Amino acid sequence: MDMSNNSDFLSQQLMWIMIYLGITLTISFIVPFPYSLPIIIGVVIILSFFVRRRMTARMGGSGTSMFRSSGSRGLVRYYCMACGAKHNEIACPKCGSKMKRIG
Repeated sequence: MDMSNNSDFLSQQLMWIMIYLGITLTISFIVPFPYSLPIIIGVVIILSFFVRRRMTARMGGSGTSMFRSSGSRGLVRYYCMACGAKHNEIACPKCGSKMKRIG
């Protein structure tokens, strides 16, 4: 990995930690203890959802679901290793070979 990517990642993580810390400290100073705890937990969950959605969108995903993106079915295309035909099946419809690569 590139050192600039590592430092960018580290700076982004430290920035979000400071944002979380600032929000939780502000809420805990403004709202009394028994009520501040569920508010802080709710704010952290909502903020985490938006951060994850933002990072997923930045990486090119749709950010609609944590486990699968909507419309992702059928996007993987296979190329036959024997004849080079493009297909989306287990065996190549042209030559019948099961050797394939993802493209």
